[in-house]
Amino acid sequence: MAQLIVRNLEEKIVSRLRRRAAEHGRSTEAEHREILREALLTKGRRHSFKDYLLSIPAVGRDSDFARSKDRLRKVRL
Repeated sequence: MAQLIVRNLEEKIVSRLRRRAAEHGRSTEAEHREILREALLTKGRRHSFKDYLLSIPAVGRDSDFARSKDRLRKVRL
């Protein structure tokens, strides 16, 4: 396997990497590998439709989305 050395990282980044690794119960190196794997080998984020719906801010009123009666049209079946 290849090795990768990353130089001149800000201390803030290293600190957050260590914290994230601890949260996941991994070494810092293993967490770094997982971050690279997720960023480069997965096709987009794995968010569900439910996650997207939950991310919509709760603003407005239900009446904002009500259909207007004057915009009805005939539909032939």
